[in-house]
Amino acid sequence: MGLFDKFKKIISKKEETKDNVEKETLKDYDKGLKKTRDEFVSKLNILGIKYTKVSEEYFEELESLLIMADIGVNTVMNFMDKLRDRVKHENITDTAYLKEVIVDELLIIYVEGESLSDKINMSGEGPTVILMVGVNGVGKTTTIAKLAHKYINEGKKVMMIAGDTFRAGAVEQLEIWAKRCGSEFYGKSESDPASVIYDGLVKAKKDNIDIVLIDTAGRLQNKVNLMKELEKINKVIETHIPNAPHETLLVIDASTGQNGIMQAKAFKEITNITGIVLTKLDGTAKGGIVLAIKEEVNLPVKFIGLGEGMDDLKPFDIENYIYGLFKDMM
Repeated sequence: MGLFDKFKKIISKKEETKDNVEKETLKDYDKGLKKTRDEFVSKLNILGIKYTKVSEEYFEELESLLIMADIGVNTVMNFMDKLRDRVKHENITDTAYLKEVIVDELLIIYVEGESLSDKINMSGEGPTVILMVGVNGVGKTTTIAKLAHKYINEGKKVMMIAGDTFRAGAVEQLEIWAKRCGSEFYGKSESDPASVIYDGLVKAKKDNIDIVLIDTAGRLQNKVNLMKELEKINKVIETHIPNAPHETLLVIDASTGQNGIMQAKAFKEITNITGIVLTKLDGTAKGGIVLAIKEEVNLPVKFIGLGEGMDDLKPFDIENYIYGLFKDMM
């Protein structure tokens, strides 16, 4: 039995579940990945009608289709090699059957190899510190607010710390979000970010905060300066709270596609990224970026943005993601 067959069984159980939360989550993934599904799966189906038998022309059009889904050129080339190999060894001639093999091989990209955890590493004692990084304009501030909203709804005491201290309006913007979602806040404009974070952590410990979300500057143009700033921030955090930050999450706008992959590679060079938050996945047909991140950067996607509402930031789930992409084929 292939991975795709196993996933079909898992999904059919989820569809039949009486758990309303699970059902709603499936619906969110279905709706949020509709643009990618319409673009990718419908073209895959058309390809199967155009070519009923496997041929080199079929492979060439499939390659273009995968690149358009923003799975990434390197990932696509490796994938095509594996697919050709499997077609040859299993003597596959029918494109209708090959569709399932394609999904199977796409699944293998994410599921096999090194196991990546999409769970947040929570601290056993004291506050859990989550450092948020990413270039300006990707939705970092609203992501922090959505994470705060999620954890507050789960009964946690949350604090936001504004470490993006020199960008005009950044501290005030975060403070407004903190007030909106009922989070504690600490920030000072035009101050040394590491000092602000230090003072914020002192307050967080004193106030028995459960989760601290720290905003940082997103100036990737000067990588050396940003690296030094993040190194200093990390030292301050670890000095104050051992083994922290517990997570360093990179926020990427899914609609930027391969540019987002380049950002992930750049940030990975300058600091220890533990996971990715993909925003605006619902507004793009480039949902294949999830597979490209795994293959090219080897980082787990921890959360995905499937809408603009406060509840539309969802913990990433590979089963629901595959459902959202391929439900029309199941």
